[in-house]
Amino acid sequence: MSFLEATAASDAVLTVSQLNRQVGELLQGHFSRIWVRGEISNFTQAASGHWYFSIKDERASVKAVMFRGRCQAVGFVPKPGEKFEFRAAVTLYEPRGDYQLQVESMRRAGRGDLHEAFLALKEKLAQEGLFDPARKRPIPSMPATIGVVTSLAAAALRDVLTAMARRAPHVRVIVYPAPVQGLDAASKLNAALNLAIERAETDVLLLVRGGGSLEDLWSFNDEALARSVAASPIPVISGVGHETDFTIADFVADLRAPTPTAAAELCCHSREACMRAVRVAYASLCTQQQRLHERASLRLDRAAALLVSPQQRLSQQALRLQGLNQRLSRAAAQASARHVARLDAVRARLARAQPRPQGLRAELDYRRQALADAARRLLEHRRQRLLALAQTLEALGPRSILDRGYAIVRKENGEIVKNALDLSVGEQLGVELGRGSVRVDVVQVHGLL
Repeated sequence: MSFLEATAASDAVLTVSQLNRQVGELLQGHFSRIWVRGEISNFTQAASGHWYFSIKDERASVKAVMFRGRCQAVGFVPKPGEKFEFRAAVTLYEPRGDYQLQVESMRRAGRGDLHEAFLALKEKLAQEGLFDPARKRPIPSMPATIGVVTSLAAAALRDVLTAMARRAPHVRVIVYPAPVQGLDAASKLNAALNLAIERAETDVLLLVRGGGSLEDLWSFNDEALARSVAASPIPVISGVGHETDFTIADFVADLRAPTPTAAAELCCHSREACMRAVRVAYASLCTQQQRLHERASLRLDRAAALLVSPQQRLSQQALRLQGLNQRLSRAAAQASARHVARLDAVRARLARAQPRPQGLRAELDYRRQALADAARRLLEHRRQRLLALAQTLEALGPRSILDRGYAIVRKENGEIVKNALDLSVGEQLGVELGRGSVRVDVVQVHGLL
């Protein structure tokens, strides 16, 4: 009998919460992970990072949710009206009783191969560390020259040039043309980027292109181009597509801009900001200069106050010389007295230190005899200790134990047998006795409890 039949047959009264919980358990138990194809509608990206949307076809729709951790692995933000294939679990949102799909991954319907290739390359380069923030180079704040790698006919180039002319007309712009769409666009973009790196005439490089579909932006998902961006000694800013578009170049670049115009704004400070910084620096310099001038004036005033006439200085020097002469005389007398006292002290110490040969000879004989007695006692003590250790070693040696009737049992590989349960019937063993050794076969094994 099914759960629904059992519920219908019983007289139990369920609350709404209990009913929704049991229905949710039925859905999750009946459906495993499934693939659903449909078109996205009512798409909402919450502040928490979760995606809420509906999946519909010509005749029906179902609500769906994709949590932030799963969204970050997608690599792009879907747009309403686009068709995808979703891998999801069927769940029930108990507070409202609505059933929904909890999406774990998604791929473009009809373009699954491109999306799978995108995810595979993204995973590969991420494992190699090309997306590591610690690897990325800082963007110079005041570049003299910037390079732009894009198509000459692209609207992105016009956006960049317009933004640079408006914000930073003092910065030189060099364009390295390459197609941004087509079969050979990736290789030509890579060649243009390497040319810019080889010429080394710019401080930062912009890799830009306007928005488009996954196929339109596919040139910026090229592995060779991504590796060139990662290896570039010149910092690279990627401004490909719109804010919701993501390419491999965005992940590898030192900085991702949501649009080409934003890339131009991020590559350098505006002229107004630079002029404002110059004005602030000039004001600070003037203030510092004024302070230095004021301190120098104070030093000059103090130095002028210290000036004295030559006659007064000569009088001061004469007084100082007289004082030094008196100190020198006193120091000479004191030094002579100290020398006399030290000489008397040395004479007294010399008298006390004169040798007394008779007394020293008797003391030397006494100490020689004491040293010889101590050496004999130490030698006898060490000999007794050595004999005791030798007796102990002989008593504890394996040969002494074997002589008392014990034996050493070894396996064929030489391993000593300690537990009978480690043996098997029929196994050959070697037994070492106090006198000789024997080879035996195991016919029965008994283990101790």
